[in-house]
Amino acid sequence: MNRTANVALSAMLAAASSLPVGRTFAADYIQPYQEAPGPGPCSDGWVLGTISSRFDYQVKHVPNLPQVSILEFHRIYQRRYEPASEDWPIPRVYCVAQVALSDGLSRDIWYLVEYGQGFASIGDNVEFCVAGFDRWMVYNGGCRVLRE
Repeated sequence: MNRTANVALSAMLAAASSLPVGRTFAADYIQPYQEAPGPGPCSDGWVLGTISSRFDYQVKHVPNLPQVSILEFHRIYQRRYEPASEDWPIPRVYCVAQVALSDGLSRDIWYLVEYGQGFASIGDNVEFCVAGFDRWMVYNGGCRVLRE
């Protein structure tokens, strides 16, 4: 190409790059919340499975916790749903249940499902707190952060 063609091409590219374009970020994958038919997201298998496996990890790696595992979930229900809004773009579902543990006791569990908050904002995230197992008070005393 000659010099004039290079200058013209550079000018066109510069003009095209200044055109208004909507903002797009690679990590802003947005998965809309859709109400599930039936019992809802609180009793989805992947949610309960995630809680069970993370609880097993927790009791093995946090000192002075009883070495128990979750056998079953009972009385599962949704406490609150916070849809995405302009002020808070993360839809959340707050849930409560009872878990039967391998030591024969039942305990309350509070958990939430955050949509679009998985690893690198792809997928969903689950946070949970079993009564009596929050040794480091991550969710405040008595799992208060997830109960509200």
